[in-house]
Amino acid sequence: MNENRIKDVVIVGGGTAGWMAASLFANTMGKSIRIKLVESEAIGTIGVGEATIPPIQVFNRMLGIDENEFMRATNATIKLGIEFQNWGDIGESYIHGFGYIGKSLGILRFDQYWLKSLKNGTALDIENYSFTNLAARAGKFARMDKIPGTPLDGLGYAFHFDASLYAKFLRSYAEKRDVERIEGKICKVNTDGENGHITSVELENGSQIAGDFFIDCSGFRGLLIDQAVGSEFEDWTHWLMSDRAIAVPCENEEGFEPRPYTQSIAHSAGWQWRIPLQHRTGNGHVFSSAHMSEDEATSILLGNLEGKPLKDPMTIKFKTGYRPEGWKKNCVAIGLSSGFIEPLESTSIHLIQIALFHLLKMFPTTAIEPSMRDEYNRRMQFEYSSIRDFIILHYHVNQRTDSEYWKTCREMEIPETLQRKIDAFRTRGHLYRIDGELFTEEAWTHVMLGQNLIPETYNPLADNFTDAEITEFLSNINTLLKNTVAKLPTHQQFINANCKAPVM
Repeated sequence: MNENRIKDVVIVGGGTAGWMAASLFANTMGKSIRIKLVESEAIGTIGVGEATIPPIQVFNRMLGIDENEFMRATNATIKLGIEFQNWGDIGESYIHGFGYIGKSLGILRFDQYWLKSLKNGTALDIENYSFTNLAARAGKFARMDKIPGTPLDGLGYAFHFDASLYAKFLRSYAEKRDVERIEGKICKVNTDGENGHITSVELENGSQIAGDFFIDCSGFRGLLIDQAVGSEFEDWTHWLMSDRAIAVPCENEEGFEPRPYTQSIAHSAGWQWRIPLQHRTGNGHVFSSAHMSEDEATSILLGNLEGKPLKDPMTIKFKTGYRPEGWKKNCVAIGLSSGFIEPLESTSIHLIQIALFHLLKMFPTTAIEPSMRDEYNRRMQFEYSSIRDFIILHYHVNQRTDSEYWKTCREMEIPETLQRKIDAFRTRGHLYRIDGELFTEEAWTHVMLGQNLIPETYNPLADNFTDAEITEFLSNINTLLKNTVAKLPTHQQFINANCKAPVM
């Protein structure tokens, strides 16, 4: 046995990131390493990351978590997608739904046949060919792998949940698997004078927690990755101008039935989220302080609640960007300490998850292997930048004329990687998913078409079918999907039958 093998892993910070890290490492590596998590009850967490995307199912399955139990414990509801209001222009709405659109024929995606039909004036709105979108609009949900009697996939879904309850749920999971939680505030980080590696963290009570490898889940503070090992932050606010969020939960009024989707409502200098849980609704207003005052942003948010506020509004200040060296020396930043992209497409928790998955694959055995460290940083750079491009897309492809904010978003120079995608789609709806990037061709299609970016033409291979054949093909799919949705239980009926949380 190699005595130099990494044995002690110290996680600094709890919250969603810390307890996700502790749970996953305990589940996968608990027999070969000792895990300690240091957190302080005196330090609050951001706790507004309440909406997720479908890969969260993979994380929960890896831990062997029962889905209904998890939903009851976190007051969770189902999320089929995100409704975007006022993003293309004021008064418009579309849903970025999870899952497929229509059905591919040969090597062409469905949307190419839809485009041909659109040019001929016979196509319905693209949402009518998405099972997920139709179910979301109807407020329906059921778990199903396939639509019965067909090869078509069932509903793609994620969750809305209370992030603080999820952290509590995972803490219980991790502690049952021998993760040691240490209460206390860190006052000093000790490093090796020769190589700069972190050797221990010191608490206010004088105790020291030593480790071989450290995971920084300390949030925006970046207690280890910034203050101890000095990883630089790359600022992206020239593309994503918002730097504030006002957050407040509100009551679900009597008779309230939660929508099975998140709402993102664009205002004059940002956007508002609305996330329905079983016991309350989460609300927030993300905005640019250069274009709107905090008082005005708060007034807009409070004026657009669907229930009575449960707390005073909380202001969260942030800077969009990330750390190209998320892994530096013997420290890896996970969550907000590694970077921040506003939660427009609910990617915050996913970025925790994917960072942990990559770290597991490249986890050091003894000394830090530079090739593994560099590959981790390269991969996380790709994860962050591809998500960044997708978020910028929403802002850039708008037709609003009501404020300088939206005009600036529309006219600004965007990353070359995004410009290439927009140009290819504008020409004839061409999209290509690169290197396993998070968002699929269907996701890009929903946003581009939803915000009125209509391709000039379509792939000529679609002409292998006559107009009549394509019209019938589209009609059959729409009929099948509508009939299937009509038979589904409502979202509330699903919750009542499977995962109703106890009254708090």
